[in-house]
Parts: sequence; structure tokens; C-alpha cells
Amino acid sequence: MNITFPDGSLRQFETGITGLEIAKSISEGLGRAAIGIKVNGMTLDLSSPIIEDSSINILTWNDDEGKQIFWHSTAHIMAEALEALYPGVKLGIGPSIEAGFYYDIDLPHNINISLDDLPAIEQKMKELVKVDSEFKRVDITWQDAVTYFQQKGDEYKLELLDGLKGSNITFYTQGNFTDLCRGTHVLSTGSIKFPKLLSVAGAYWRGDSTKKQLTRIYGISFPKKDQLEEFLRLREEAEKRDHRKIGKDLELFMITPLIGGGLPVWLPNGTIIRRTLENFLRNEQKKRGYQEVITPHIGNLNLYRTSGHYPYYAESQFAPITVDDEEYMLKPMNCPHHHQIYASKPRSYRDLPVRLSEFGTVYRYEQSGELNGLSRVRGFTQDDAHIYCTEDQLKAEIKNVVELTQKVFSTFQMEVSTRLSFRDDNQDKYGGDISLWERAQKEIKDVADEMNMDYFIGLGEAAFYGPKIDFIVKDAIGRKWQLGTVQVDYVMPDRFQLEYTGADNAKHKPVIIHRAPFGSMERFLSILIEHYAGNFPFWLAPVQISLLPISDEQLPYTEALNIQLENRGYRVKLDSRSEKISRKVAESEQKKVPFALVIGKREAENNQVSLREHGKGDKGVMSIEEVLDLFKQLEIH
Repeated sequence: MNITFPDGSLRQFETGITGLEIAKSISEGLGRAAIGIKVNGMTLDLSSPIIEDSSINILTWNDDEGKQIFWHSTAHIMAEALEALYPGVKLGIGPSIEAGFYYDIDLPHNINISLDDLPAIEQKMKELVKVDSEFKRVDITWQDAVTYFQQKGDEYKLELLDGLKGSNITFYTQGNFTDLCRGTHVLSTGSIKFPKLLSVAGAYWRGDSTKKQLTRIYGISFPKKDQLEEFLRLREEAEKRDHRKIGKDLELFMITPLIGGGLPVWLPNGTIIRRTLENFLRNEQKKRGYQEVITPHIGNLNLYRTSGHYPYYAESQFAPITVDDEEYMLKPMNCPHHHQIYASKPRSYRDLPVRLSEFGTVYRYEQSGELNGLSRVRGFTQDDAHIYCTEDQLKAEIKNVVELTQKVFSTFQMEVSTRLSFRDDNQDKYGGDISLWERAQKEIKDVADEMNMDYFIGLGEAAFYGPKIDFIVKDAIGRKWQLGTVQVDYVMPDRFQLEYTGADNAKHKPVIIHRAPFGSMERFLSILIEHYAGNFPFWLAPVQISLLPISDEQLPYTEALNIQLENRGYRVKLDSRSEKISRKVAESEQKKVPFALVIGKREAENNQVSLREHGKGDKGVMSIEEVLDLFKQLEIH
């Protein structure tokens, strides 16, 4: 049979050869490194025979899908360890996740697992790894699978099987452990040399708060020791950079149960940062012809029925509110409100493009267990905009938006990758005419190619109303977040009957571009806080300058300097306390103020200051003019 490799080369092999045998035929090193194989787009075990002409890709640790196989296999090893240590434990689900894996378990009565118990579980996993048991895939009938778990007394697996009637059922067995699983897995447990259990949490079975709360154990694993050590180093760094801790230390934001989980309150320092970011984007948008609008925090339910957000997103929305026999909803999206603004008066082709922008607050229902500081909230503000244009204007407008988004991320020196998020024709979630989808996807790809963007295509990642360009930001410790997005929409103009009069005096439908460079202010700031570890650049810092007189004799000079700096628009904190200068300097450092100006007798007499830069120490004595020139260079332009 013919086997085609990712580089397009073709080789012939005997029918029935396995992925492992193909890997070894290329090199012994690849045979040792191989974790799984993709055959015609389907991920399979290395031991699976290939029986027809196929395109293949051998997966290693360097592939994201390879890591997922590795981590899912580790979840099975942890489950085997748990069954050995806690007889009678019942198992829910144990998937791989973006970084590692978890398993939801139901422990026998009066038994709890805490962080203190993880080392013992981890040690048992290492013992099982040394046995090097083979992962064996077994095809089984649905009834036999039900019988197995009935005898085992595991109602969670039986509930999963209820949803799998008529499907092909497979078990995976390693050592003394058998699990209901589709796969894929590594060849044997011996591959998982360096597992590490990380945390314990509670999680409702299948995410349903009406069902029993299970224990969720998180972990990760690596094929090499140095990889585990680097992960632990980055994890320690992540704890230092945690935006929740820095947010508290620098008094940026707070979340309190009396207001509600997932509803952040911006404190004065955080408000300064947020408004500075908003004004930065406002200035850029003004140069590009945007008009800012403000829309309500709720809307009539029929608005979202028309758009399709309800009931499509019903599970992630707050329940409707009945007012005077009408139903309203906390705004989950700004889009429908902007469409109504566009539709509020007749439009001509001469008016287009219309660019409407808003820092609009929206609300989504997130389960309490999913909330996480600013990065996962229930109320958040999007830097939203919608551009209504003709088809002839579409490419230029997409380019303009991409350039704006790239400027945002380059300003903060963030590492960004780009995904073209297209529809997957095997899914049925999409609205609109397929021909319009194909046109939109082509236009997005043409723009990406013309702008020489480095991108990859994500099938199935499109919004229900159109394809998009997503910007994936890598944070300071290597985690990836989707932030900015540019979406092309041919669906909403039809649903809302949006139109304009063309040069031919006939009615036409505009194309809509949805865009949000920051994505949401809350999530962006959570990443930005950790990106800088709270050491914000001068133009963004809530307090830019500390004025530190050594004694009361320098107060008149310092107060005059304070006024001079504030009149130039700088954010200044004068520390007039009768404290030792060393303590004042230390507290300015703790608050991460970019510059401290120390003023003693000599500085006051000579119209000078002693300049200290945060994290870098004493920079010497400078005249006021030199200091002002330095600050001018650090402003955002």
C-alpha cells in the first residue's frame, strides 16, 4: 500500500504495518520518540495496523496532539494508582487538558484527598511506570461494557454508556486497570517517566451543579526530567506573577462575595491603568475613523432571538428577566445593539464604511468553579467595534483592523500567533449561505497572504455567523490566550435586514466586520499584569513618580515640583511622612513605581533631584530639565 508523509513524499509498505514499524523504518530515534500516529486525519495508537493507502503523520512530544496522548495516558496511570490506594473509588472522566490532565473521582465514604496526599499517589504512579505495562485496546459490545461496570458498581461509567448506545465501545487496559476510553494512548506505561500531581479541587459531575460534587486531581507529566524541572520553575514564576496576588498588593481590583463572584471591582489604581489602555485605543481608533457609541446593559430577548445568540448561547447566559410582560436579558454581546444603530436611518454607499466602537460591558454565566480572577469572569468589558462596509471595501477594512490589532500587541511586546478560524462542514452550528461562508473564508485568507501573516488554519473554530482571524498571545510563562479577533459576517445583515442604497439605486446588504483587539479588558489586564509582573511601563503605571523629600526642609521645593509634574499630566505621589528615606525608597520599590525622585538639601538648592529607577537603583543626580526630557521619551506616542 502507498503511505504519504507530511512532506508529500510517498513510500510503499506491506498492508497491516503499524505506525511504530513505520517510525522505526525511518530511524530508531523516531521509533523511540513516537507517541501516536495520525492516519488520514484520525489519531491512532502506534500499535494499530494500517490497512489501506493513507496519509500519515507520526506524532512525538513536539506535537500538541502528541502531548495530549501522553497526558491522557498519564491520567489512566493515576486512576490505576488511585484504585490501588483507595479501594472502592469510582471514576468519572480523565481527559487531557491544555497543560496536563485531570481525573474526577468519587471517593469512598469518609475519605478525602488533600495536597498532602498527592506525594503518595505520585509515588504509586512511579511504581506502576516501572512495571512498564502495555496499553491494550479492546473492542467490546455495549452490553458487555454495561455488565462490566454494573459488576464494578461504577454508576458514572454507566451514565456515560447510556449516551453511547449504538456506538463502538472500546476499553483500554494496562496492568490491573481497565477504563472505558476511545484512546489514543502511548504503547506502555514505561514512557511516562516523570509524572507530577499538582492540585486538588471540587467539580460537579459533568459540570452540573445539581449533581454530586467529585474530587478533581490535576497533574502533568514529561518524558524527560529537565522538562519537568523547567515546568516547575515556570510554575513558581507564575505564582510570583499571579495577577490576583499582584492586583491585591498594588490595589488594582477586588472581587467580593457581597457583590458577587466573577464581578470585579476596579480600584483607583486599576481604573487608571484601564482608562489609560482605553484612551490608547480610542486615539488609535479616532485616526481610523471610528465613531464611539454607548449601549444599555440589557436588551429585549427578541433582539437576541433575531441574532441567534439566544438560544444558541443560552447555557452561558443569565436567565431572562420579565418586565411589564416583556422578557429582557443581561447583554451577552454588543453586536445586536450596534446593528440597531446602523439600522436606525437609511444608509447610502457614500456613507460606508460605518465604524461603530464601544467599550461595552457584557455578562455571561460562568460556573463558580471556572471563575479565576480577571481571566474568567461573569461581567467584562469588550473593546468592541463593528464595521459595516461594501464587499469592495471589505479587504481594505480587514487589513486596517489587522494593522490596528498588531499595533496593540507590538506596543506591549507580546508574542502573538495567528489562527484563521474556519467552519468545519461536519458541524451543524453555522448559520447563513455556504457560498457566502466560502467567499468570506477566501477573503480572510487572501488578506492574510497579502499581509504575509504567519498563520495556521483552525477548522471548527469559526463563530456561528462567520470565519475569523484570531490572535493567540503567549504570556510570560508560555501559556496561550486568545485575545484579539477579527470576524467577517454575512449572516447578521440578513437576519437584521440591514441594507444600504448602492450607486445603482438598488438595495444591497453590507458586510459586517466584528473586531476587538484587546478581546476583553479584564482578561487582557490579567495577562498584562502577569506579563509585566506588575512592573508596568512608565506611560501605563498607576503612579509614575514618587517624590521623596529627605526632611521637612525640602517640602516646599518638593511640593512645587509636584505641581509642576502634575501640570504636565504625570501621576505623582508625594511622600511627606517623617520617615527615614531608606524606608520611603523601599516602599516605592514595593509599589513598583517606575521612578523615585529623592530630594535632599543639595538637590533643593540646585534645582535637581536624585533619580532612582525601579528595579535598577540609583541613576545619579539630574537637573529637572533632564528628568522632564527622560519622562517625555517614555510617554506613549
